[in-house]
Amino acid sequence: MTEIEHHLPMVIGLREWVALPELGIDALRMKVDTGATTSALHATDIELFERDNQQWVRFTAHIGIKEHIPVPDCQALLVQDKRIRSSNGQVQHRYMVRSLMQLGDRLWPVDLTLTCRKAMRFRGLLGAKAMVGGNLLVNPALNYVQGKPKIRLSDAL
Repeated sequence: MTEIEHHLPMVIGLREWVALPELGIDALRMKVDTGATTSALHATDIELFERDNQQWVRFTAHIGIKEHIPVPDCQALLVQDKRIRSSNGQVQHRYMVRSLMQLGDRLWPVDLTLTCRKAMRFRGLLGAKAMVGGNLLVNPALNYVQGKPKIRLSDAL
């Protein structure tokens, strides 16, 4: 990819495959939501711990739409302890972590809130703030434009 091509917006659809290599997630289907400010990841067994005098979060991420696929022992630095107003108007307390995200041929850091999304079809939600970092343009008539991520964990880190 040339320097000019990287600065052009990348077109994505309403649903896309992403990877979160720092969390050990090679492929996750995310729903793209331009109306949501923050991104979210379905997580359980969430616990805080300290490492090198900093607060970290350990959790089990869940991927898969029809089947239940846990990704145990994900760990990330705690970015923020946040209060989020969900789409139904309820305020929830959530931990926010940062991870590299790969979508198509782009890789950039995104903030993700950890929450229960078991009632939702998609285990991940891609919010507006994360889209800015990837310079993304959403075409709501499309799905899975960028295909499955191709970067392996060892290549990304």
